[in-house]
Amino acid sequence: MKLRELVHEHLHNLSKSQRKVATYILDHPRNVAVSSAQEIGRIIGVSETTVIRFCYSLGFSGYTELQKNTREQLLFQESSLHTYQQSKLELEQAPHFYEQVMEQDCRTITETIKQINETDYETAIAHLSNAETIYILGLRSSHAAASWLSYTLGLVRHDVKLIRTESEDIIRTLSTMNDKSVLVAISFHRYLKETVRIAELAHEQQAFVIAITDSLLAPIEAHSDVLFPIYSPKKSTLDATASLFSFMNAIVAGVSVKEKDNFEKHQKTYQSLKSDFLFVEGTEK
Repeated sequence: MKLRELVHEHLHNLSKSQRKVATYILDHPRNVAVSSAQEIGRIIGVSETTVIRFCYSLGFSGYTELQKNTREQLLFQESSLHTYQQSKLELEQAPHFYEQVMEQDCRTITETIKQINETDYETAIAHLSNAETIYILGLRSSHAAASWLSYTLGLVRHDVKLIRTESEDIIRTLSTMNDKSVLVAISFHRYLKETVRIAELAHEQQAFVIAITDSLLAPIEAHSDVLFPIYSPKKSTLDATASLFSFMNAIVAGVSVKEKDNFEKHQKTYQSLKSDFLFVEGTEK
């Protein structure tokens, strides 16, 4: 089993200090490959004993075995555009390049399906359906996904708001949240402090926080009620795009089915509005 999967499997049995060790090892494999358990503990701010106990928690005989595993599995898996390009250059000489890329996307979606907890999914759909207001948050590389989810959920139900940090008073927005609010926060490596902080404040306002990220150990985990890990090969955000949008589509589909009557009513109202001035009719040849 891969180290990342092993960590996710044992995550709920790890102490707070051991989770810090897990996060560091997954995010800094090069340092782990060349540093002792004592050095890693000093960097993280935990004892050497905590690092070793973390190794035992995963079933390793000690730090040396974990270090060997890290070298083999994570050493060359750092996130970068270079990594993304390299993975595509490997397909350059293969026939039907576009087909190969899309098949990679299919595999990524399949891996994401395996990581999604169905109970958490159903809980998220129930809260989204019952919420008075839904807030969607995604900054920088996650903004496009957040914008799409906000627009598409808005077709299913009212009161869906995209949080725009560049043009609104975030404190005022947060002050409107309560236990009948839901925040969907999208946060991928490298994790923005602003996204994590807003999720934290929303949680303090009793809002139900749904996190969509690339790891069960992502910083936003501490401030979420349910978290959905999107499979991201080698932490490449670009390669996670297909699985991210596929999962968001599953969220919209779940809400539209849960709120079938309201959805149909919403659509009838939408279609009854005169919109001739917005569209140009195509002509048949």
